[in-house]
This record gives sequence, C-alpha cells and structure tokens, in this order.
Amino acid sequence: MSRLRDDDRLPRDAAAGLRFAVVASRFNESITQALAGAATEALREHGAARVDLRWVPGAYELPQAAHRLAAAGRYDAIVCIGALIRGETAHFDVLAHATAAAVQDAARATGVPMAFGVLTCEDHAQARARAGGARGNKGREAALAAIEMARLFAGDGRE
Repeated sequence: MSRLRDDDRLPRDAAAGLRFAVVASRFNESITQALAGAATEALREHGAARVDLRWVPGAYELPQAAHRLAAAGRYDAIVCIGALIRGETAHFDVLAHATAAAVQDAARATGVPMAFGVLTCEDHAQARARAGGARGNKGREAALAAIEMARLFAGDGRE
C-alpha cells in the first residue's frame, strides 16, 4: 500500500497507468496558469502515465474541447480549468451556468469523467486566493477529483 500525502487522500501512485488531459482557458491567464500548473503537477505527482495540457480561448470553449478530447478515447479523465470573474453585466452568470452544464453534458455523453476546476469569483482577489493563495489551489483539487473518478470508472478495484 502506498503512503498517503498529507494534503490529499490518494496514494502517491493513484494515477499510475492513467491518462489525463487538462483543458485550460487563456482568459484570466494569470489565474488559469496557476490552476493548470497545479493540476498537471498533482497528476504527475500521483504517477499519471500521460498528462496533456490544451489551451482554449475562454471558459465557454472548455466543454467543446473536453468533449472532443474525451471522444477520442485517449484519456481516462479530463480536468477543465478556467476563471470567471463577475463584471458589470449578466455575462458572468450566463457563462458560469452554461459552462458548468455543458461540461456535465460532455461527461455524460462520452462516459469520461470531467473535473470542474472553473473558478466563479466576485473579483480578482477571490480568484487569486483560490489559485494558490490563502484558499489553496482549486486546480490541484480538480486534478485529485479527476484521479479519483478515473480510478472509479476504471473498475480496477483501486477506488
């Protein structure tokens, strides 16, 4: 049995033999780079056999890219990374709801687990706090969720 890390509940080799894609939005890039970096690092730390990072223009494009990558059959799970920060219009609400629903739809349609690492924050300070600041790194958390779901879906008794 592998030793557990202090900061998560998965064994160090939890992702051994598993393949992942991280799909990240370039919009709010200073935030999403920190999230994507932590996600890919967590996957590698846990022994992932493959970690591919793909960038898309914004959060709205995440579900389409994730669906396409999942449908190709090369990945055991997909991690979706983005940062939506409320502005002065309803655009934030539309994007937040549409993106979350579409990622869920893509996961259902393909049968490939997709972790939702998309921040929905009121301001940049909240986003920074969740991208490696005082609130941890939600990219890492999404990667750990992806590992757990990939193991569950693999049905190999490691969940």
